Amino acid sequence: QVQLVESGGGLVQPGESLRLSCVFSGVVYGNYIWGWFRQAPGKEREFLAAIDWRGTSMNYSDSVKGRFTISRDVWKNMVFLQMNNLKPEDTAAYYCAANHAFSQKPDYAYWGQGTQVTVSS
Repeated sequence: QVQLVESGGGLVQPGESLRLSCVFSGVVYGNYIWGWFRQAPGKEREFLAAIDWRGTSMNYSDSVKGRFTISRDVWKNMVFLQMNNLKPEDTAAYYCAANHAFSQKPDYAYWGQGTQVTVSS
């Protein structure tokens, strides 16, 4: 059974950085696309970034391109989201997800439970 667990969320001030982590188990590593999404209260779940298992292909939404970076560690079974220059509008619950094909829609097969990021002064 595929399991994903996020960590690294918290309360930060505008302009600061956070690094989210997602550890996964129960997968054949080479068969998945790994993505990060977020969902703010009252809003739809939003695609942020995705990476293939080789780490050679990444895709970002326009809203975070240049500020967020997705990466993965094959040996530790982990995927990361480095978030820089955070803004109050980045406040949301952040989710790690895994899927068998690339998508910018929240139709991934497997999801973590989410980690809260709050950006406020």
